Amino acid sequence: MSEKIMIVDDSPTVLKFVAFSLKKSGFTVVSACDGMDAIEKISNLEESVDLIITDLNMPNMDGYMFISTLRENEQYKDIPVIILSSEGADKDKERGLEVGASSYLVKPFNAEVLLGEVSKYLDIRVNS
Repeated sequence: MSEKIMIVDDSPTVLKFVAFSLKKSGFTVVSACDGMDAIEKISNLEESVDLIITDLNMPNMDGYMFISTLRENEQYKDIPVIILSSEGADKDKERGLEVGASSYLVKPFNAEVLLGEVSKYLDIRVNS
């Protein structure tokens, strides 16, 4: 069984690109359009996700609130979360890590860097 990764981003283009890159490497992908959608989907899955990739700037519930909400829930608090955002300022990175993100990548990005980060948390070799 392949690892399940959730992508949370309000940009359909980013969702498609990230999902394509991950699926090509053998991952199962679940996508959500914002933090509220992600919380709803993750709570309805039969099996939890192994890793989450999230944007910060989204409607309804931004990435900071989404990560904070995850970290407050015993069932999801240990899932690695990679922030993938266009916000590249040090204050944004610091805040992301303070709310519980595992790492922070800035858009634009390339698939190899993202897959390298994913493999670091899932402790597997990614075939890109």
